[in-house]
This record gives sequence, C-alpha cells and structure tokens, in this order.
Amino acid sequence: MEAARAPGGRILVGRVINETFSVYGRNFVALIASAIVVFGIVGVATGLLRNAGGVVLGVLAGIIWLIGLALYTGFVVRLVQDVRDGRRDQTVGDLFSSAAPAIGALIVFGILFAIGVAIGLALVIIPGLILLTLWSMGAPAIVVERAGPIDAFGRSRRLVRGDAWPVFGTLVVVLLIVIAIGIVIGVIATPIGNGATVVASVISNVITAPIFALAVSVMFFDLGGGRGAAESAAPATPTAPPPAPAG
Repeated sequence: MEAARAPGGRILVGRVINETFSVYGRNFVALIASAIVVFGIVGVATGLLRNAGGVVLGVLAGIIWLIGLALYTGFVVRLVQDVRDGRRDQTVGDLFSSAAPAIGALIVFGILFAIGVAIGLALVIIPGLILLTLWSMGAPAIVVERAGPIDAFGRSRRLVRGDAWPVFGTLVVVLLIVIAIGIVIGVIATPIGNGATVVASVISNVITAPIFALAVSVMFFDLGGGRGAAESAAPATPTAPPPAPAG
C-alpha cells in the first residue's frame, strides 16, 4: 500500500545553498584534495586508454570514469552525513572506506539515471527535468540506506514527493552556479592560450565537482533520508534483567 503523502515545506532553496557552501568552505581542503586525487587518477587512466584506441579500451575507460565518479559521490554523501552535527569526526580515508561498498550500485544507478533523463530531455525537455528532480535523491539513498540501484529510484521519488518544486529550484540554482564558475575560469584562461584553457577546464571540474553532490546530500537529509538506516544501525538499548524471585 502506498505510504501517506509526505508533508511539503522541508526544502528551502536559500537554506540548502547556504549549508552547501558552508560545508564546502569548512571542508574545502578535504573536498578539493580528494577530487584532485580521484579525478586526477581517473583522468590519467582514461586518457591513456582512449589514446591507445580501440572499442574495448574505450569501454574500459568509461567504466573507470564511472567508478571514480561513484566513489567521489559516495565520499561526499558520507562527509555531509558526518558533519551534520557541526563537526567532522571521520578521516578522509574513513569516509572513502564507508562509501566503497556502494560503488557497484551507484554505477548501475548512474547509468540508468543518465539513460532515463537523456530520453526524457529528448522528449521536449520537460519529462527529463521531471525525472532529474524525482530521481535526484537516489545516490544518497544508496550510500546511506544501502538501497539497491532499482529501489533507489522509488526511494528518491518518495522523499521528493511534496517538495518537488523547491528541489527542482535548488538543482537549477546549483547548476547555474557551476556553469558560472566554469565561465569565469574559462574567460580568465582563454587569452593566455590553449594550454591555459585545458588547465582551466581541469581546475573548474575539480572546484565544481563537490557542489552538486553536496547540495543533493543536504536535501536528502533535510527530506528525512537516512533516518531509518540510522535507527537500524543504532545499538539496541539493553533491557534490565528481571528481579530475582523472593526467597
């Protein structure tokens, strides 16, 4: 039976954006250093494979890129979960380790997500935007709640229901911010030359990589995501032993 409709008003665009950049600022070194390591290794590996040529190596390069993206997404989700109490208790290594088991499910979900949204965008754009909004909480659900890649679509839809418009508005604002950062860095680098443009593209990707995942993770927890997982993970409260029978 379908659950009762979730109440709306849990997402405020300005508050989500503020928390996103607050978490970004407080954890800037960890986020950027992790992005450099993950996407640097992934970029070198995929570049070498693609330059070598061949369909098989091209597919392998795509798989490596998906693994890197999934790992980093899981890392960001875990980081937001960790800092929701006001401070980060886990190391970068701990966060990556806790996200690693979700890589396979994240890859499958990401592929299906991309195919579904792409088809929707091809159908007069609007269906794609609807799916982008309804499915946007799927990745955090996989990482935090251990949802399967298929179940994550339904879980995301249930979380977003009642707050679809503010979720969509937040995604649009975040996308515009990411685009604006890329344009500014590109404008600065273009007069310098082609080499600077390539470097600027890499810098832009590293700087903006955490933003979207941070915003989605903040909304996921604001929408009530992870509560069931946290409750199930909490140790049971021991019950007091029964009183001894009277002699």
